[in-house]
Amino acid sequence: MKRLIVLLLTLTFTTNVFATGNYSIYLVRHAEKQQEGKNPSLTRCGQLRAKQLASLLSQAKISQIYSTSYQRTMQTAAPLSEKQQIAVQNYNPRYLEQLSIQLQKNKVNSLVVGHSNTTPQLAELLSKQKMAPLTELDYQQLYQVQFVGEEVIVTLLKQPLTCHKN
Repeated sequence: MKRLIVLLLTLTFTTNVFATGNYSIYLVRHAEKQQEGKNPSLTRCGQLRAKQLASLLSQAKISQIYSTSYQRTMQTAAPLSEKQQIAVQNYNPRYLEQLSIQLQKNKVNSLVVGHSNTTPQLAELLSKQKMAPLTELDYQQLYQVQFVGEEVIVTLLKQPLTCHKN
């Protein structure tokens, strides 16, 4: 049985502690990016959001962090990588199905930083559930795909940080 849960995150983030063998994969689009350039870096707001993400996931027992090789995704993953002392592994966003298989094979709590088009797509591959697309303005969405025995539970979290200016 599969369930889709929508949760608005306001002040704190808690993780469920499951029995051995159960794990969660967290998926997030990169934080706010500069508007110019082919491979832009994060804005000041994006840097704050990346730090907030690291704080939110600090108790999630993340074992692996994945990111595309773009500057904005690597910068989004960096604060958690540094805080947890976990090397960021690059993945090719053209091969999401292979990444999905690898994540499920590893069976450990992981963070995957992607893009507005790839993050919902990877959530769909992992959960076998339809996800709403993200727009170019959606930066607050955090997907938690929990594997609990044979059940897959998707929780949609919303980071509280809202920036109005870069």
